[in-house]
Amino acid sequence: MSQQQRSSEEYRINGLIDAREVRLVDADGSMIGVVPLRDAFLRAEDAGLDLVEVSPTATPPVCKILDYGKFKYEAQKKAAAARKKQRVIEVKEIKMRPSIDDNDYSIKMKKVKEFLDEGDKVKVTMRFRGREMAHQHLAMDILNKVKDEVAELGKVEQMPKLEGRQMIMVMAPLK
Repeated sequence: MSQQQRSSEEYRINGLIDAREVRLVDADGSMIGVVPLRDAFLRAEDAGLDLVEVSPTATPPVCKILDYGKFKYEAQKKAAAARKKQRVIEVKEIKMRPSIDDNDYSIKMKKVKEFLDEGDKVKVTMRFRGREMAHQHLAMDILNKVKDEVAELGKVEQMPKLEGRQMIMVMAPLK
């Protein structure tokens, strides 16, 4: 972790706070108001806790009286929980040809539906070989059929467009 990244995550506590006045929040969460920094230190000392600057950009800065060790531990737990819930959306690709058979098409559609159910984007690529380029309408018909079949699971994010010798359509899940 770099120095700049670490300093933005950590809070200034006790003697590191350099404001003359602070907006103070008590240990039980009640707002005390704007007080001189010295008074805030004394209140924190009397409570046996730390004075933590939670919002340094406010004027005057907002400080809370709390146990800094416990505060850091809770923040780490929250960050770990957020990382655990986070899911990277992948783009899965399904390749087809304009002359695809019905059985192959149904197998590919099963995979498209599975990918959209899992929350991934699907890139449907229609490849052309040789003289198939003259029959782009067949590929467009197949892509429209795909779009209609998965309308309840996903929406078209990028309409079919021709790139070189292939036609590409991107679909995203609805949820």
